[in-house]
Amino acid sequence: MRRVYVVGTGMTLFGKQPARTFKELTAEAVEGALADSGRRTADVQAAYFGNAVAGSITGQEMLPGQFSLFPAGLAGIPMINVENACASASTAFHLAWQGVAAGLYDCVLAVATEKMTHPDKRRSFDAILGSVDVDIIPDDLPPDRSYLMDMYAKAAIAYMETSGATPEDFARVVVKNQRHGALNPYAQYGSELSVEDVLGSREIVWPFTLLMCSPISDGAAAALLVAEDAVDAVDSVDSAAGGGTPVEVLASAVRSADPSAGESARRVTDAAATAAYDVAGIGPDEVDCAEVHDAAASAELTIYEDLGFAARGDGAALIRSDEVVLGGKRPVNTSGGLLARGHPIGATGLAQIVEVVTQVQGRAGDRQVADARIGLAQNAGGWHIRDNVVAAVHLFGRQ
Repeated sequence: MRRVYVVGTGMTLFGKQPARTFKELTAEAVEGALADSGRRTADVQAAYFGNAVAGSITGQEMLPGQFSLFPAGLAGIPMINVENACASASTAFHLAWQGVAAGLYDCVLAVATEKMTHPDKRRSFDAILGSVDVDIIPDDLPPDRSYLMDMYAKAAIAYMETSGATPEDFARVVVKNQRHGALNPYAQYGSELSVEDVLGSREIVWPFTLLMCSPISDGAAAALLVAEDAVDAVDSVDSAAGGGTPVEVLASAVRSADPSAGESARRVTDAAATAAYDVAGIGPDEVDCAEVHDAAASAELTIYEDLGFAARGDGAALIRSDEVVLGGKRPVNTSGGLLARGHPIGATGLAQIVEVVTQVQGRAGDRQVADARIGLAQNAGGWHIRDNVVAAVHLFGRQ
């Protein structure tokens, strides 16, 4: 397997953007990644396009990648559409990495776009419901929220019972991520909040309030991956556009859950993280910063444990410390996470990767983690019984 590097990234603002088209969002992210890398569309040998709900929201089924990338100047190359729930973007990145690592291509684009906003909010909720096994969906769905929040809430209650975590701990996650989001120009939200502010927002489904749930968002993100011997194969890098240090993909792992194992099933993020650490030859203590899938605030605490940042049941203790905030030992969700940066579900995984790469390059500005050399991105999707259905963990580093 060849060594693979990210040489350019790009993304749009995340947020409710009803006036912007799917194609416009895609073009902005792709153009940003190419400009950042100093490459041209002619240098791209293949593209992997992540999306989850275009068919449900925009009506564009089957070929969202081709019809979005043609106007962006890409044509004639292999284009693979990737749908894997909220892990669509990170899976597209994984396949792009495989293509370069295996020697099939020297320069590959991973891009993901999502439009979730719709005049009928029920349409958005129903689209998200596609990430759940249709055989277990109840007839009496809640009319005012995504049913996934009910499933996350059930898991959160079980976690509180076994770990001693409280709704106040979930609120602390929100306070941290909103503070980080205020420093991110691409974030949907960001502000200074108190635990009381979070607990006092409208209840969605106990123990979650509105601010503990990721919002409906639109946006796109992209990354350009190249083989090691192609890192310098460019006439000149446009320094005005960025031209950051190439960042190595130390590991890329995607795993699916095993619901048949019942209560004894290994958590899917745990399995993906173990695989990624093994490939990279590092442990969790060597990670300097991380982006994780906080679709609901409680999820961030369990992900700490899955990634080895905390022992089982100690996720609440970690959020009560200063370790995971900017300035701490290992800041988590410096972008604001899904809760503040936003969660256009099919694009989220690549936005996480953009943030981690930017941190490792030392280009994150006011939210920069001091001397960040190794970063982790964890993305998950779907839900079945008690856990996500799929998880991806990527590790990035520089010399």
